[in-house]
Amino acid sequence: MEAVTNILLVDDHATAGAGLCALIDPKFGLQVVGQAGDGEAGFRAYLDTNLDVVIMDLSLPGISGLEAIRRVVARSSGAKILAFSTHEDTAFVTQALQAGSRDYVTKSASCEVVLQAIREIAIGNSYSTPCVGQRLAFQKTKGPHSPFSALTTREFEIFCPLAQGLNANEIGAQLALGAKRSPITPLR
Repeated sequence: MEAVTNILLVDDHATAGAGLCALIDPKFGLQVVGQAGDGEAGFRAYLDTNLDVVIMDLSLPGISGLEAIRRVVARSSGAKILAFSTHEDTAFVTQALQAGSRDYVTKSASCEVVLQAIREIAIGNSYSTPCVGQRLAFQKTKGPHSPFSALTTREFEIFCPLAQGLNANEIGAQLALGAKRSPITPLR
């Protein structure tokens, strides 16, 4: 009998989690051994769980999936992480890969694509849906001067809710950031 790939699923949407759990089945050589609904809990579960692959949503409450990926990779550079997100824009793909994800699959991908990505990452390979790969290749032909390419992972995390119209307090609450007090007194 072939070895089972142990998977940690980090996603804040119960429906997405249930769907993945139904798809990830020991009869396919895959099993979910842990779940978390936010980035911090996902990072803690990574530390506490014997696993082979992490499936990480990017849009999570508290610390984002990008920050959770960064923390996991800082702890274990060999971590096998699959970014799994609704975001199809190449800026998200690039940020996830820069944070340390092995690959990126969108939630609109077919079940076969998701399973193939998990299997490939589990054995140390990379996998990307053809659509994502084509977009990344097209972006490279347009040149490296995307306004997002200069942003760090954390800056990109802050930019996304800002672009959605959230104010600084709302972004701080969403990303678990506190207000930083400046030692400089403003001029009056």
